[in-house]
Amino acid sequence: MAYFTNPLFGVMLSLVLFVIGKYLFDKTKGFFLFQPLFFGMVIGIIVLMILGKCLGLSTAQVYTQAYKPGGDIIFWFLTPATIAFAVPLYKRNDVVKKNWLIILLALFIGTIISLIVITGVAKLFGLSKVGTASMLSQSATTAIALPLSTAVGGNTAVTAMACILNAVIIYALGKYLVKWFRLENDPIGTGLGLGTAGHTIGSAFALQLGSTEGAMAAVAVVVISIVDNIVVPIFGHMIGF
Repeated sequence: MAYFTNPLFGVMLSLVLFVIGKYLFDKTKGFFLFQPLFFGMVIGIIVLMILGKCLGLSTAQVYTQAYKPGGDIIFWFLTPATIAFAVPLYKRNDVVKKNWLIILLALFIGTIISLIVITGVAKLFGLSKVGTASMLSQSATTAIALPLSTAVGGNTAVTAMACILNAVIIYALGKYLVKWFRLENDPIGTGLGLGTAGHTIGSAFALQLGSTEGAMAAVAVVVISIVDNIVVPIFGHMIGF
């Protein structure tokens, strides 16, 4: 067990699974189940479950004792990675200055609507109070969503899963969603939608479409995190969390 409690175990497990996922993702020409982040998460859980069986420990114990020390090191990089989105934003700040009011209103109103829909769907499917609280902050990037989930009484593991699934789905269906919602000629709407729903992965996809789309996605990642930090706790208090 001493080998597994070394932080290098968590770091190497994450890196190896990511590299394998990237290889498979490229080989299958973008099959969404092999998206490196999603692949690493699912296979990582399976590896920890198998390791727990071999060591006579629960998956939660293996996660806490074996993976978390190294996982926390990787998690630390999420914050500077999020801040790095200021680069494409700076390059197209002319667009932001011209459309700042529309951007703020769209993201603020979108956040309110998403919280109402999430709460309604959670009640429809009979989710617990903790489960519902865990879903409220999923529109923010993971680095922001996890502490925000804790603040409203959610489970960070569920929140992380929701954030990752959002990103994977947006990456897989992004080009179709742009077409279905007729956003081909609206780079601002395209970027805001991809950045809000897909976070860092959605923003990476937006950058592939164009500099304006990428800048708007960066704006969405940053602004939606600020909006969530203000709105989610208030909304959670209003519905009894």
